[in-house]
Amino acid sequence: MKKGQPGRTGLRVAVIGTGLMGSAMARRMVGQGLDVYAWNRSVDKLEPLTAVGVKAAASPEEAVEEADVVITMVPTGDVVASLADRFLPAMRTDAVWLQMSTVGGAWTDRLVRQAAEAGRPMLDCPVSGSSEPAAHGTLTLIVSGAEDALERARPVLDVLGTHTLYVGAAGQASRIKLIVNSWMAASVVAMADTLLACRQLSVDPALVLQVLDEGPLRMPYAMQKAEEIRAHHYPPGFPLALALKDLTLLADERDDPSRLGSLLRQALQQVVDAGHSREDIAAVAEQLGKPIP
Repeated sequence: MKKGQPGRTGLRVAVIGTGLMGSAMARRMVGQGLDVYAWNRSVDKLEPLTAVGVKAAASPEEAVEEADVVITMVPTGDVVASLADRFLPAMRTDAVWLQMSTVGGAWTDRLVRQAAEAGRPMLDCPVSGSSEPAAHGTLTLIVSGAEDALERARPVLDVLGTHTLYVGAAGQASRIKLIVNSWMAASVVAMADTLLACRQLSVDPALVLQVLDEGPLRMPYAMQKAEEIRAHHYPPGFPLALALKDLTLLADERDDPSRLGSLLRQALQQVVDAGHSREDIAAVAEQLGKPIP
């Protein structure tokens, strides 16, 4: 699709926040014929998107004013809420807000009330997957909220993901996402520790990985992270700072403290403090064998 032409589907989508995930989603949607408008606080992040047909909006209000679906993909709940104060009144009443930022259950509950007070439907819709699946439309989308809004947003969801899991009332999806991200962080730290044990015991890590990959314990995501760890190369699919944020959100919502959760946060915090916050969570391997300061 050439810049300036309407999307083949006739659907217009606004993307608020074009970091790693937001930009990957925008590229995917415009490549599939959707008419995509985007806004980001840092204007320089919009420039690569305009080259592929995304239209840059000067404000959140301008981005959403004619959109059928509005996607928010920003780091924290307070940022989402402040932006929603601006764009909700500018949205069409029949448009659907897909709140895809990972902000936790408590913030999601507040955002649901904010959308309801503005008379606009919001779907709690975090995703499972990093920027690479987003770019290829293979995300798993966890959705909670009104089912009629889900049906209106489904053409966009089908472009972004291969699986859409509806989990009930708004807020459930965000809570599930935090739990899933905790499991993901634990699996990466476990893989990093496995490779550390190989080094300490003078065992060829390729043999250990072969056992894992060819048996019932096979886990493609962990194997991908193992390759990144062995290469000491950590392209930011899921940056450490965001992983640590999600673990902290989960800890804040749990009634009882989790010993494993505390250990995971401690491990990630050490790596963030060492200057790896923008690298992928697999960079935890760089600090795992070092003593805690």
